[in-house]
Amino acid sequence: MQVSPGKKIYFLSDFHLGVPDHETSIAREKRIISFLEAIKKDAQSIFIVGDLFDFWYEYRKVVPKGFVRILGTLASITDSGIAVYFFSGNHDMWMKGYFETELNIPVYHEPKVFEWNNKKIFIGHGDGLGPGDHRYKFLKKVFRNKFCQWLFGILPPAAGMGIANYMSRRSRAVTGQIDDLFLGEEKEWLIVFCKEILQKEHFDYFIFGHRHLPIDFSLNTNSRYINLGDWIRYCTYAEFDGTQLLLRSFLPEMENKIIRK
Repeated sequence: MQVSPGKKIYFLSDFHLGVPDHETSIAREKRIISFLEAIKKDAQSIFIVGDLFDFWYEYRKVVPKGFVRILGTLASITDSGIAVYFFSGNHDMWMKGYFETELNIPVYHEPKVFEWNNKKIFIGHGDGLGPGDHRYKFLKKVFRNKFCQWLFGILPPAAGMGIANYMSRRSRAVTGQIDDLFLGEEKEWLIVFCKEILQKEHFDYFIFGHRHLPIDFSLNTNSRYINLGDWIRYCTYAEFDGTQLLLRSFLPEMENKIIRK
């Protein structure tokens, strides 16, 4: 594939709409929409790399209440001919066709490789990759299991979503302080993962979310790891014009918060 002249590919992730309260979430949702409206003029395609919602579960006849602004905006963008792609994250892995049928947005549940202008880009949310975190990797298998999803689905939506929202808040409480710090090359599990992949195959860029810390890290002279940060604090995103990929913030004051190594 080629990036058309004057066009860009955009990447962003980790909106976590729904938390910590309705008013804060609405304000964040409006900021994201402002960004999406601003990039429509030169966007060839847009990648949302997971955790758009803090919790999302599609029952057969029910989807979570709210989020009409962002969903309507995404529908308008795809209707205009701009391609949007979604990678499910650990907070919204229970996608079952709603985005595909209602918004014309393909959903990927595993990392996927794209290539533009002879640049190979490895894209995924990032959860469960790399060494360690065996507890989460086990839970992810449970959450992805079709039978376990069916068991959860027979709960009344109010009960199921109440349980899920509790678990989501608990997860943030555990990882909150870690999300603020760059742990170093040897302890950043996604950097370790990227280096292991590079031993077998070359990629020009690895793009992940999940980490919540905006990171632009040089893995070697020809490959970089990009973590997209989040829209809770940093409002960061990546843009690729076919030649160069840049990690930026929608808020100028956050540009100096991006980890560049």
